[in-house]
Amino acid sequence: MSVIYQTTITRIGQSAPDALCDQMLITFSEGAPADIEEFCCIHCHGELNGTLQPGVQFELGEHRYPVTAVGSVAEQNLRALGHITLCFDGMSEAKFPGTVHIAGPAPDDIAPGCILKFVA
Repeated sequence: MSVIYQTTITRIGQSAPDALCDQMLITFSEGAPADIEEFCCIHCHGELNGTLQPGVQFELGEHRYPVTAVGSVAEQNLRALGHITLCFDGMSEAKFPGTVHIAGPAPDDIAPGCILKFVA
């Protein structure tokens, strides 16, 4: 398997765990505006080396999930801003342009140091 994107979570915004309860994970690279950072898992920005598409795998720590849908601007947002919204609902069509849908339950918690990656 080849790594399409890999980064390390460095900080967890105060309200980011609330998004997990709603089956979502929102990321942004370091340097995000403070009002946005509160809701995100902040990471050191990695390089996108491939295409995000249904069928690739999303890995978060020890958890692995299949990607089921990718919004029309999700890849662009990840490349430019390190921003992506992951929805743990397995939908086959993206609900919003910046959303990536994956199949499986959201993790209970995410800690700084956790590795996030997409592999093909």
